[in-house]
Amino acid sequence: MKLHEYQSKAIFSQNNIPIPKGRVAVTAQEAKYIAEELGGKVVVKAQVLTGGRGKAGGIRLAKTSQEAEELATQVMGMEIKGFPVRRLLIDEAVSIAQEIYLAFTIDRSLRKPVLITSGLGGINVEEAARIHPEEVHTLVIDPLSGLHVYQAHDAAIFLDLPHSHWKAFVEICMGLWKAFLTTDSTLAEINPWVITDDKRLLALDGKLVIDDNALYRHPDLMDLWDIDAENPAEIEARKYGLSYIPLKGSIGCIVNGAGLAMATMDLLTFFGGRPANFLDIGGGASAEKSAAALRLVLGDARVRCVLINIYGGVTRCDEAARGILVALAGLDKNIPIVARFAGTNAREGNYLLSRAHIPTASTLVEAVQQAIAMVEGAEGEHPHQ
Repeated sequence: MKLHEYQSKAIFSQNNIPIPKGRVAVTAQEAKYIAEELGGKVVVKAQVLTGGRGKAGGIRLAKTSQEAEELATQVMGMEIKGFPVRRLLIDEAVSIAQEIYLAFTIDRSLRKPVLITSGLGGINVEEAARIHPEEVHTLVIDPLSGLHVYQAHDAAIFLDLPHSHWKAFVEICMGLWKAFLTTDSTLAEINPWVITDDKRLLALDGKLVIDDNALYRHPDLMDLWDIDAENPAEIEARKYGLSYIPLKGSIGCIVNGAGLAMATMDLLTFFGGRPANFLDIGGGASAEKSAAALRLVLGDARVRCVLINIYGGVTRCDEAARGILVALAGLDKNIPIVARFAGTNAREGNYLLSRAHIPTASTLVEAVQQAIAMVEGAEGEHPHQ
């Protein structure tokens, strides 16, 4: 779950990370009043859960409260990468002497948190790391002992910070680490963290990405979830406890188990197919869950075929089959489906599908090859789609 900038910075402030003075506005007139309170010169920032706001014109500098109102009117009418702007953060404008990137995230290859910092703040750090890897510094954090002061000092040395800023920098690092831990985040990022002309250290922009699997521990953070900014399909998936990620292919995938789902997608790609999604219905999936998964996949207009791969353990294959049939009964789409069942009640599941004239395969390779052939046939019938 991504948090808006103003939400992330509020959590930063709670952890002793200094942020600019500012408030959220939902109207242009409110933006004007906030700008007056802050002295007139402010930054008008669109609050949308996507990057590239500055390039899209979603971040503007206003020199007066009147100009803030005018710019707020323009930005409130924008749509940035498909996200409509409904809120603005009106921050005090500051004169910047230096911009720095600072973040904690998880390095999955190391299975440990890392501190990433760079003197190339304010830009895409991934692009910076690719072009100037020597400008990005990564420190591995022991998850048991946490961040140490000497590691923050190491980062300060890499950034060539004046010694007079070290104490404040350590406090910011420790505060960001605490925010990262206490919110169960997968990313806690300040970009840019700045040193102003008057020697203040401020988190000018910020981002927190919360691990969805830990949200049950954070009912307060659930209240911050911006449903309007989510993909409708992903909202529907979350309602039924499905793990769903849309992709760009034409073969919809319904699988139980994340590892099996990845293997299914890999095999599809190996044989020349393109998965339309990652979808894990989980263990012990009911008929209702299976039906919801099929409706979700068929709701994607790009899907030309559905590949169902169920390995029955806790999940019963016949129960999954019933869910598929229930979903199909309420749909008017004629999309080819192929299923591969193995494990608990696989024979019963195959029998139920065969009665509905849905082809089944005995192996995953066979199912993948059938799915690809079905897509090629469907695209031959609809060459312009």
